[in-house]
Amino acid sequence: MGRKIIHTNRKAFHDYTIYEKYIAGIVLTGTEIKSVRKNAVNLKDSFARIEKGEVFLYGCHISPYEQGNRYNHKPDRVRKLLLNRKEILKLEIKIKKEGYTIVPTEMFFQNGLAKLEIALGKGKKLYDKRDSIAKKDQNRDIQRQLKR
Repeated sequence: MGRKIIHTNRKAFHDYTIYEKYIAGIVLTGTEIKSVRKNAVNLKDSFARIEKGEVFLYGCHISPYEQGNRYNHKPDRVRKLLLNRKEILKLEIKIKKEGYTIVPTEMFFQNGLAKLEIALGKGKKLYDKRDSIAKKDQNRDIQRQLKR
């Protein structure tokens, strides 16, 4: 069974240079998973942080479930990510030594389970962002010319 993509964080690819990607499980409550199944997720300003050997996701907005009444979740609560100990140690070393940031890039379903693709990235400077936009424009123009 393949992936069913729920949300892609396009802002992460604009603001960061992405180096390595990892797939992590995400701990969700009942009403959260129902909202995720309705694609009510926003990863735009989210990031992950390692605290006491565990990885947590901050700033991920999952809208409240419409039929959730009083058992509904808080939309911006901190969520735990599930990774192997070796992966967490590898991430921690790279963050401390090389100054990377953990950025979520995509949320998807795999075999019925919600997964989150996180990546190690370094923040782009303004001139880097301008360069990448200019390259995309050039590639788009080239593709248009090749179609004709």
